[in-house]
Amino acid sequence: MTRQNEQIPAAASTDEERRYEVVVVGGGAAGLSGALTLARARRSVLVVDAGQPRNAPAAGVHTYLAREGTPPAELLAAGRAEVTGYGGAIRTGTVVAAERCTSGGFRVVLDSGGTVLAERLLVTTGLVDELPDVPGVAERWGREVLHCPYCHGWEVRDQAIGILATGPFAVHQALLWRQWSKDVTLFLHTAPEPGEEEYEQLAARDIAVVDGEVTRLEVTGDRLTGVRLAGGREFPCQALAVVPRFTARTAVLTGLGLAAVEQEMGGHVIGSYIAADPTGATAVPGVWVAGNVTSLIEQVVGAAGAGVRAAAAINADLIAEEARRAVAARRSPFSPQLERDVCERVLGDRRHGL
Repeated sequence: MTRQNEQIPAAASTDEERRYEVVVVGGGAAGLSGALTLARARRSVLVVDAGQPRNAPAAGVHTYLAREGTPPAELLAAGRAEVTGYGGAIRTGTVVAAERCTSGGFRVVLDSGGTVLAERLLVTTGLVDELPDVPGVAERWGREVLHCPYCHGWEVRDQAIGILATGPFAVHQALLWRQWSKDVTLFLHTAPEPGEEEYEQLAARDIAVVDGEVTRLEVTGDRLTGVRLAGGREFPCQALAVVPRFTARTAVLTGLGLAAVEQEMGGHVIGSYIAADPTGATAVPGVWVAGNVTSLIEQVVGAAGAGVRAAAAINADLIAEEARRAVAARRSPFSPQLERDVCERVLGDRRHGL
C-alpha cells in the first residue's frame, strides 16, 4: 500500500482493472441510492459491498415511508436489483484501500486482490456501534437492546423499558423513552449521578432510578427478561436502551488523507465522522461521503436521501469536467487531449448503447 497522500501511476484499463466513472464503497441505503441516481444519469457505476449491513439484526426498517417494516436484507436486495436494472454493477467484497492516480482519478483495491479505477468515489461505509461492555448486550443488540426510540419505540411500547446509563445523556434518554411506555427504569450503571433538577424531572414522569452497576442481562426463552446488578439484585426488563459510541468506518479513506474527527454533544464525545459539506463533498477533490460515515444519527431514509444528494453533486462535477475538456478540445482541435476525449466518448457511447 502507498504512503498517505502518495500518488501512484494509473495503469491501462483491463478486465481486472476496469475503469468506472464512479465507484461506490458500501452498499447500504446511502450507497445504493447514490448508485441508482448515477446509473439513471447514464454513468458507469460500481458498488462494492460485503453484504453485512449495520442494521442486519433488526427485524425491520422503520420510519421509511412506503417501506415501513421491511426487513433490512429485503430492502437491500430490492435496491441492488434496481441499480443493476439501470446498468449499474454490484460486486460482493470489501475495499481495502483507495489511492489517487497521477493521471487523475483513483485506484480502488479490493480484498480479492483485484483493483478497479474510478474517476470519482462515493464512500458510504457507515459506522460501528461500540456497545457498553455488559454481558448479553451485544448478543441482544438490535433485538431487545436498542438505541433509537424512533426506530424501535413502537415495537416495545408499553413494555418494561430499562435505560443503561453510561454518560451524561442518560436522563434525557429516559425522558425520551417515556413517550413509548409508562414503565421506564433508569439504571445509573456507570453514568454520573443526576442533578437535583434532573431527579425532579424523573420523579415527575414516574421514572424509577436504580443505583448500582449492571453486571449482566437475564434472558429466558431467547427473550430479554431482566437485568442483574452487582450484589445480585435483579430487575424485570423487556427492552433495554443504550447509547453506543458511533465510530465511523474510515479505513478506506486513510490513504487519501481523510481522517475522522470527533463528534461532541454537550461537551461529551459520542463518536467520530468524516467532515463534508451538505452535498457530501470532502476535503479531497473527487471524494464524496454519505450516510452514517458522515452523519452519525442519520436514519435509513435520511441516509438514502444523502446518497441521492451526493450522487447529484458527483454527476454535476463530472459534467463540469467534461465541459472543460470539450472547450479545450474545441480551442485546440489537433491536441492529444482531443484524441483522448474522442476515444472516451466513443467508448462511453458503446457502453450506454448509443
